Amino acid sequence: MTRFTKTALTAAMILTGTAAVRIASGAADPKNVLQGESAFASYTNVKAGVWRHITPKDLPKPGTGVSNGAKVVARPADAWPQTLPGFKVDLYATGLQNPRLIRTAPNGDMFMAETIGNGEIKIFRGTTPEGKAKETFTYATGLRQPFGIAFYPPGPNPQFVYVGNTDSVVRFPYKSGDLKASGAPETIISGIPTGGHSTRDVAFSLDGKKMFVSVGSRSNVDDPDTTPAEKLRANILQYTPDGKFVKVYGAGIRNPVGIGVNPTTGEVWCSVNERDMLGDNLVPDYVTSVKEDGFYGWPWFYMGANQDPRHEGKHPELKDKVIVPDVLLQPHNASLQLTFYDGKSFPAEYKGDIFAAEHGSWNKSVRSGYEVVRIPLKDGKASGIYQDFLTGFVLPNGDVWGRPVGVTTAPDGALLVTDDGSKSIWRVSYTGK
Repeated sequence: MTRFTKTALTAAMILTGTAAVRIASGAADPKNVLQGESAFASYTNVKAGVWRHITPKDLPKPGTGVSNGAKVVARPADAWPQTLPGFKVDLYATGLQNPRLIRTAPNGDMFMAETIGNGEIKIFRGTTPEGKAKETFTYATGLRQPFGIAFYPPGPNPQFVYVGNTDSVVRFPYKSGDLKASGAPETIISGIPTGGHSTRDVAFSLDGKKMFVSVGSRSNVDDPDTTPAEKLRANILQYTPDGKFVKVYGAGIRNPVGIGVNPTTGEVWCSVNERDMLGDNLVPDYVTSVKEDGFYGWPWFYMGANQDPRHEGKHPELKDKVIVPDVLLQPHNASLQLTFYDGKSFPAEYKGDIFAAEHGSWNKSVRSGYEVVRIPLKDGKASGIYQDFLTGFVLPNGDVWGRPVGVTTAPDGALLVTDDGSKSIWRVSYTGK
């Protein structure tokens, strides 16, 4: 089944407050971007093709948060993800248990973590003319809340598949084309602290000498000075590929769910769930390059020198050391996996851009997120703008039928998006029509 977006071909008219704003729909360097207060979004005004730019000066004063968890319902027969003109969306796979992070192996097989339940890694191979998976296999089972997947060493012939469990990093011997693990996994890192944020992503530097592991905080905003459970959490950690701890690579990152290494520049990037309960429009989630030995503020500061009022007066020496992230997203979006588009079937301006899955809010008065966003890069750098790219997962009454989690580029250049709301994988391809 195939549906095309109903978004206008060259522009969208989006109602923000009382003003209608014209938004360019496809260019990598758009002339019209929602800025300031109008850049903040809810499901009522998220439309594929809209560009947004949030900066620290746009942030409101801290307030009080709310609890507004999504009611997840079965996808209605007429509901379908919406995207830009020229693209189409197919239902690649369905009937899954808990589809989460997905990554493409060098040979083109797509490995996906089924985090809850049997703790499985599944493989999807090929695409039918109808846009569905040709074959599905179970590579491994019995893992402990698996999430991150990485192939090592980098290049066309990896010898191992690394998996980030919630409490460890393990690896399986691998040769290109393997469809089932050849034995029990070898534990490379053990004793990763559990509780709170459970996702552990894994990535390698381009030269294969560094392994990066993301470990989110246990809490919303507990002070590590007085909370031992936060030790070595809210960080991206650096190890050797055989599991020897090297250092904290990037600190003060509340929950760096998805991490990746830019295949062109070699920079580490991450997609972050920031803190909650400071109001609808605080604190923005973000996608950013990670400076080695850099500090991003959690829990004492956010978005630069803004102090969290719950830690007023603490660590003044760190105030001017907080790095402002590259791209501020909607607060409470729950930004999860990111990927660098390396396919050849999308228009040329998409090459090297980031796509990031936004799982959706639970503590915002009017929902936001529930989409995939595009972040254009120029020479590996982000300008701060992003675009709503794949939307339509929220019904007019606010109920939710889909929640994007993972995103990867398939061998044919299509974008695959996992959705743990409808237990599906969506395929976004370019037709030019």
